[in-house]
Formats: sequence, C-alpha cells, structure tokens
Amino acid sequence: MLQTFEEIEQFFKARVEEEEIESGLFRVSIPNYDRRAFREAFVNALVHRDYSRLGAIHVKLDTDGLSISSPGGFVDGVTLQNILTVAPRSRNPLLADIIKRIGLAERTGRGIDRIYEGMLRYGRPAPDYSMSDAYTVTLRMSGAEADLGFLKMILQREEQTGEAMPIDSLIILSRLREERRLATADLSVSVQKSDTEIRATLEKLVEAGLVEAHGTGRARTYTLSAKVYQHTGQEAAYVRQAGFDKLQQEQMVLKYIDAHGSIKRADVMELCHIDRNQAYRLLTRLKKQKTIRQSGERKAAIYARY
Repeated sequence: MLQTFEEIEQFFKARVEEEEIESGLFRVSIPNYDRRAFREAFVNALVHRDYSRLGAIHVKLDTDGLSISSPGGFVDGVTLQNILTVAPRSRNPLLADIIKRIGLAERTGRGIDRIYEGMLRYGRPAPDYSMSDAYTVTLRMSGAEADLGFLKMILQREEQTGEAMPIDSLIILSRLREERRLATADLSVSVQKSDTEIRATLEKLVEAGLVEAHGTGRARTYTLSAKVYQHTGQEAAYVRQAGFDKLQQEQMVLKYIDAHGSIKRADVMELCHIDRNQAYRLLTRLKKQKTIRQSGERKAAIYARY
C-alpha cells in the first residue's frame, strides 16, 4: 500500500504546475492542484474504502479536473449533509491508525478540512462528492483557474490575524463569491452548521470588513464587501449588488401603494424587512423623486402616489 501511495504521488507531482505571486513581503506559490488536498483525498480513498468489495481505486486527471473514486459508499453515519461536521470515523480503524502514526494522514482525522481548504482558498469551487452512491465514493476537484484577487484577500486577512482562515469562513466567502447574495439559511446548508453558528461567523466577517449585511430579521441577506470586490477587480459587480436592494425596495413600496392606495412607515418596515431609519430614508428618497407625496406628520403620516 505504501509503495502504491508513493507511485501515485509521483505521478501526481509530475502533473502539478505552479505560478508565483507576491503577497506583502512574500512570494506565494499557486499550484493547479493543491498537494495537501490531493494527499488527503487519496489517503482517504486508501484507508476508508470497502476492502470486502472487488474493485480498484481510480485516480483520473482530465481537462476538467481531478477525480478519485473508491469502492464502497460512505462509512456508516457519514452523509453528503454532514461530511464536514460528523465526528471522524473509519471503516478500517486499525489501518487508519497506522496511516496517522506514520504521518501520511491528519492525526486529527479532519483531512476533509484540508481538501476543502486546498480548493477554496484559491477561489476554486468546493470539492464535489455529489456523484457518490451506496457503492462508490467519488470526489471531484475542479481544474478551474485560481482567482488571484480572492487568494490575495485571504492571504492579507491571515497576515492581519496571524492565523489560517477558518474553514467555515472560507466556505461562506466562496459561496458569496459564486452566488453574490445569500441568506443565513442558504449558507447553513453549505457549512453544515446551525443558523445560530452561521450568524456568529457572518458577524465576524462583517466586522472584518469582508462581508456586508442587508436588511433585518429573517430577510437579512449578505454579500461580499466593497473591499473584497475591489481586491478581485469586480467593482462594477459590487455596485450592481449594493444597488439592488434600494431599487427593489422602491418598487415594492410603489406596488403596495398601487394595490392599496397608500402606505405607512410601519408598512414599509414590514414589507421590506428594514428598520425605522431605513424606512424613513426610503420614503424620503421617493418623495424627492416626486414619486410619492406625504399627508400627515410622524406616526400619522401616510404616503400615496402623486
């Protein structure tokens, strides 16, 4: 088995291509495939495969990416929905212990984190296990180009904090990079933790200036911050995202007035899931545009079309 591992690793190394970028005072290598991620993925295939089944472990490299498949489904208790958070377990515990002792695998049993980190920190898609079934575990690692701006942003943050970016934060930043705007519930599925835990991570990212929050309550959504879009050279994309809320809210208010004849500030707060001050600014903006007019003052104020 050790001989097989060494041979496959040599084949892999021969196909790794690297470029370098400058980040602060250091030069950082960017491989087309992360070595640690591959190492952990291949070791997992060797250690956790079902040796009672016939069949071989397959490692395939093509123009779209790298795939590793091994006989047998996930170990009992491991699913696609908890693969990131379930307690480490092995189908072959003695073999797993030997591999850890000789230094081939993570002693913590959290090699899955290394696989995710090796993809996400370079701005690449997350590892894909969706092709797995009851008979085979299949991992797909995309061969997409690295997002250099995203990587530099991660490196800068790690330099500021003096520690590696947590895997939960990497997953959240990656999802927002791909899908632009998401709610807590959307991110909970990806990180595989509770909404409460996700909100705590999101607020830390907001404080760090990497994420911006929009709205309140259950309608609260998150986008990458202007600073991140600037790092990745997508300033226009940020403007489109940041401006979306205002335009959408204005249209919602106008449609409400068209349907009901008028609207109050409390209605605006409930309709758009925003606080009192945000509702005031929204209504003031519409008044300045001569789109609506105000009757009454303070709590008795009613707003209708011109």
